[in-house]
Amino acid sequence: MSASTDHWRQMARYNTRANRLLYDAVAGLSDAEYRRPRAAFFGSIHGTLNHLLLGDRIWMTRFEGGTHPSTNLDAVLHEAFADLRTAREAMDARIEAFMDQRVDDAFLASSIRYVNNAGVASDDPAAILLPHFFNHQTHHRGQVHGLLSQTDVPPPSLDLHRVLRPM
Repeated sequence: MSASTDHWRQMARYNTRANRLLYDAVAGLSDAEYRRPRAAFFGSIHGTLNHLLLGDRIWMTRFEGGTHPSTNLDAVLHEAFADLRTAREAMDARIEAFMDQRVDDAFLASSIRYVNNAGVASDDPAAILLPHFFNHQTHHRGQVHGLLSQTDVPPPSLDLHRVLRPM
């Protein structure tokens, strides 16, 4: 293992813990508040959490060498919060396992060929796509954090150094 591969394992652990904290907070909302239309790109907390899971599904499929069918990026994968949370936990386990078992210096030196949702064929370095993957997650968790601040449920601290403190 190298420092660069250890970094991605750490990011996967952060992702899991940050998602757990965020979902714990969101669980305190009523269903109406959770689905309430808000000034957000995906229209609600529900829409944003579904988008985040969809994005992770697309990228993980690509990282694992598969192809993901084109879909609307605002697709709702799970209507029920409990089902979405279960799928999120499974995805986080998948991400951690991939970072632990498959990300090595050879993977980081590789490139990934894929066709994006606009139908554009791309070939990008894994060393660029992994930061994008985790940045995308952080970006949308931040949106949900902001949306939570518009409710009576306080948003949790998602600062990396706080989330990764020894438990």
